[in-house]
Amino acid sequence: MPSSCSRRRFLAVAATGAAVGLSGWPRALLAAEPAAPAKPDEPVKPDAAVKPAAPEEEYGGFAMGIQSYTLRNFPADAMLDLVRRLGLTRVETYPAHFEPRSTPAQIEAMKKKTAERNIQINACGVIGFGRDVAANRRVFQFAKAAGIRNISADPSPDAFDSLDKLVEEFDIRIAIHNHGPGARYNKIDSVLKAIKGHHQSIGACADLGHYIRAGENPVDAIEQFKGRLYGVHLKDFAEAKGNARGVILGRGKLDLVGVFKALKEVQFPADGALSLEYEENPKNPIDDVKACLAAASEGAKKAAA
Repeated sequence: MPSSCSRRRFLAVAATGAAVGLSGWPRALLAAEPAAPAKPDEPVKPDAAVKPAAPEEEYGGFAMGIQSYTLRNFPADAMLDLVRRLGLTRVETYPAHFEPRSTPAQIEAMKKKTAERNIQINACGVIGFGRDVAANRRVFQFAKAAGIRNISADPSPDAFDSLDKLVEEFDIRIAIHNHGPGARYNKIDSVLKAIKGHHQSIGACADLGHYIRAGENPVDAIEQFKGRLYGVHLKDFAEAKGNARGVILGRGKLDLVGVFKALKEVQFPADGALSLEYEENPKNPIDDVKACLAAASEGAKKAAA
């Protein structure tokens, strides 16, 4: 998800939205773009070639998905078409593509669209949670109705009392997402401290790229979250600094072989969300995403050898 700079810009916009009636909902941590994704320069053709779904063996036995923020410049229908064209069947939706405020009819419409494309929404986020219990509950009701198992989240400290009860009631996981330097959850230790003493279904969504930006070792993050790791944002950055540039997987600081070995060692759950997230080139990301997926597949196969 967006860097801390983009996040601060979005929160300023979100504050304006709250003043006109959105204050009853947790704030989704989006990019600074408008809530509705912009139309692509060249619309996706409905009859575009669909790549066969990649078997899990392509990624070391793991089901590879994608964070739809990667395709944020595309409307939801086009985003889903692109997911299938990439050979993927799992997606983590960010709120501009699938709003937690969706009506029952909108939820059913999305479920129909994903079923037609053989796509599973295995996570959503990143979503903020606070002390408003009713608002927190509405997000869980949305996720349950949509069949979503994992919620990537940025909960404030006063949210955990309600989250402990809600994860139990709805059998839905909360995966705390780190946003890098300047964010509430920056270091591995900040997430570990947050989940300590709370329900087993409150764990981590490890954004490996943001851990690089924060000067942390992504492989260490996976290992330290063993038993509580429910999401991974597979992302790479060129340097270990706050304003680092995002790069294609394996061309920066990310040890892909080490990542997949660690995922195997910690027994990353089959119903967790392993999601490629590529933040660069939003208008035309497909070739870069294909390169990322190829690098992930190569790293996973080396790790399994």
